[in-house]
Amino acid sequence: MGARQVNSRPDAPPSHSRLLVSVLCAAGVSVSLMQTLLIPIIPELPKLLDTGASNASWAITATLLTAAVATPVFGRLGDMYGPKPMLISCAVLLTLGSLLAAVTTSLLPLIVGRGLQGFGIPIIPLGISVMRSCVPPERVGSAMGMMSASLGVGGALGLPLAALIAQNYDWHALFWFGAGLGVAALLAFVFLVPHLPPRSNDRFDPVGAVLLAVALVTLLLPISKGGIWGWTSAMTLILFGCSAVTFVVFAGWQLRVSAPIVDLRTTVRRPVLTTNLASIAVAFAMFAMSLVAPQVLELPPSTGYGLGQSMVQTGLWLAPGGVAMMLTSPVAARVAARRGYKFTLVTGCLIIAAAYLMGLKLLETAPGVLVLNFLVAVGVGFAFASMPALINAAVPMSETAAANGINSLARSFGTSVASAVIGAVLAGMTVTVAGHEAPTLAGIQVALLIAAGAAVVAAGLTLLIPTDRPAAVEPAPEPAATVRG
Repeated sequence: MGARQVNSRPDAPPSHSRLLVSVLCAAGVSVSLMQTLLIPIIPELPKLLDTGASNASWAITATLLTAAVATPVFGRLGDMYGPKPMLISCAVLLTLGSLLAAVTTSLLPLIVGRGLQGFGIPIIPLGISVMRSCVPPERVGSAMGMMSASLGVGGALGLPLAALIAQNYDWHALFWFGAGLGVAALLAFVFLVPHLPPRSNDRFDPVGAVLLAVALVTLLLPISKGGIWGWTSAMTLILFGCSAVTFVVFAGWQLRVSAPIVDLRTTVRRPVLTTNLASIAVAFAMFAMSLVAPQVLELPPSTGYGLGQSMVQTGLWLAPGGVAMMLTSPVAARVAARRGYKFTLVTGCLIIAAAYLMGLKLLETAPGVLVLNFLVAVGVGFAFASMPALINAAVPMSETAAANGINSLARSFGTSVASAVIGAVLAGMTVTVAGHEAPTLAGIQVALLIAAGAAVVAAGLTLLIPTDRPAAVEPAPEPAATVRG
């Protein structure tokens, strides 16, 4: 396809590589915080913005849609033009979005600002690409694992932090805080991330990018809004149909064009495809905890199972899960050095499944919920640490960022499906308490069983991945450039 693959690995001192890993992981945590920043004030948004609840929900949906489109596109651009300029671009857009949201009291500017914040998510696959090139081979596995896990860590730590900010300051402070994180990430990328040459000389595929954007938006929009619009409503069905047709057209175009935005031939290879499918199921299982645990903790005891905690207390009970996820990643890398990343991914999936089955009893007390969340986070840490290594082992260096962008997209898709499925289960099994509807205990238990089932499916899919070699050390690429014909 005329793509030039550059296989040079810059020689970086160990101290600099450690600093680089720390900076990139901190940036990953920061951008994932943006996903949970708005959660504490969601019930108040209609009043704050003088609009209806369905309109206010676009402030959440906008971030999801832009992140879904930007992640594969910026990943591909990172392989073509080098990851550093793309990292800087993402940080600039994230900061601008945060500033816009921080100075507005109107719905439309807030939606635009939240949409711009979604451009921060590609930082994670781009960071993985930098690590694959710059981190010493013996440390690259654990480094990529921590970067991959930062998406979950930021989500877990963001809830208590955002709740504390929202409780003590004006709601705009959430976005001023986000802008500060964006500026910090921008400075770190400018001064600490090395310049890496493009891995290929492919030209950008604008037609493919537009088709992919249309296909993803028309798929994720009805998934996120189906509960409001109705799953059998004309709008929902039309968008799903449009998505299916657009994906077919997109696939045909990608197979014809010389430099596709997504290399489908690589994407459908068994190791890549099965890893991405497993990623969807793991993300589904992970996000189920975000939907179930806060409700159990915050609902009143009059429901029969609610624990009556405040939002800040809820965040603090769940925060250790984020720490567990980050600490688990290097442990998973050491296990993978002996048994391979396929083994650690299966292990993570089985830990998640077992935790949810235990959760049928652990939900009875707040410390029990902490233990449940902690165990799920450990399983997710093992799983997320494995995915980049399995993807990288199956794709050329010239497609590192793009392939990991698709994997991040798969995880985002999994969380979106979880939100729709678990949300529908909890909304369909309710009881009225003090004039308000709340999920029944049976509904909560069904949600846990579905999440456990998703983890088991992920383990089964992982078993289909060709057995990998223990891979603590990624062999250094040859310095000579190679040309893909």
